[in-house]
Amino acid sequence: MIQRVLIFLKGLAMGAADVVPGVSGGTIAFITGIYDDLLSSINSVNLETLRVLRKEGIAAAWKRINGAFLLPLVAGIMTSFLTLAAVFKQVLKEHPHLLWGFFFGLIVASIFLVWGMVRKWDIIAIIGVIVGAVISYMLTEMEPGSDVNALWFVFISGAIAICAMILPGISGSFILLLLGVYPSMLAAVSELDLVFIAVLGSGAIVGLLSFSRLLKWTLDNYYDVTVAILTGFLIGSLNKIWPWKRTLEYRLDRHGESVPFIQENISPLEYPDPQVVIVVALALLGVGLLFALSKFKPKDA
Repeated sequence: MIQRVLIFLKGLAMGAADVVPGVSGGTIAFITGIYDDLLSSINSVNLETLRVLRKEGIAAAWKRINGAFLLPLVAGIMTSFLTLAAVFKQVLKEHPHLLWGFFFGLIVASIFLVWGMVRKWDIIAIIGVIVGAVISYMLTEMEPGSDVNALWFVFISGAIAICAMILPGISGSFILLLLGVYPSMLAAVSELDLVFIAVLGSGAIVGLLSFSRLLKWTLDNYYDVTVAILTGFLIGSLNKIWPWKRTLEYRLDRHGESVPFIQENISPLEYPDPQVVIVVALALLGVGLLFALSKFKPKDA
C-alpha cells in the first residue's frame, strides 16, 4: 500500500511537470527511479498482451503490463492535470511573466540535471548538445500554426507531445506551446472539453505506443549522445520561456476570446511593471524545487 502511495505521489509530480512547458515528466520519472519501469510497462502494451488477455484472462494481462504500477502512476498524473490546468490557465492570463519566470527556473535546473545524466562526455556528445540547442532555438523562433484548433492538428500535436513527455529532458507541454496548442489544452482540461481531450488523448496513445520502443532502443544503444541532444534541446528552449514578452499578434481561441499568438522577448526595462525581484524569486523557487525532487532518486536507479 505504501509503495502504491509513493508511486501515486511520483505520478503527481510527473503530471505537474507535464503541465509545465519546460519540465519533462520523463525527467521526473528518471530522477525518482521509475523510468525503466515506465518504459517497460508501456512497451508491454502490445499484441502479445492481447493474446494473454484472450487466453489467460484479465489478471494475467494486468500482471504483464505491471498494472499495479501503472494504475497509481496514471492516477497521480491525471490528478495533477485536472487540478493544475485551471490554475495555470488563470495565472497565464493575468500574470504571464511570473509564471514564465517559474518555468524558466525549472528549465535551468533541468539542464543541469539532464547534463549530469551523461556518463561520458566526448566530442560526439558535445556535438549532440550543440545540434540539440540549435534545433530547439530554431523551433522556438517558428510562428505557431494558424489552424491550431483543428481536430486533425490536435491529434498530431498529442502524438508529438507525448513523445516529448516520456523523454528525460524535453517537455511535452513545451512542444504543445511551440505548436500553439498549449493554451487550448489548458482551457480544455479546466473546462472538461471532452471532444478536445479525447482527440488529444488519442493522438497521445498512438504516439506513446509507437515511440516508446524507439526511445528504449536509442537509450540502450546510444545513451550518452541521446541525453546530450536532449540537454541541448533544453538549452535552446530557454529562448521560448523568457519571462518578459511583447505580444505582436493576437488570435481568437475556441471560445472567441482574444489570446496572445505571436510574441517577442524584450528587456524587463521595456515591460510594464516587470516585478524583476518576484520573477527572479520564482525562478529560484523552480530551481530549488526540481533539485529537491532529484534527491528522491534511489541510489540504485
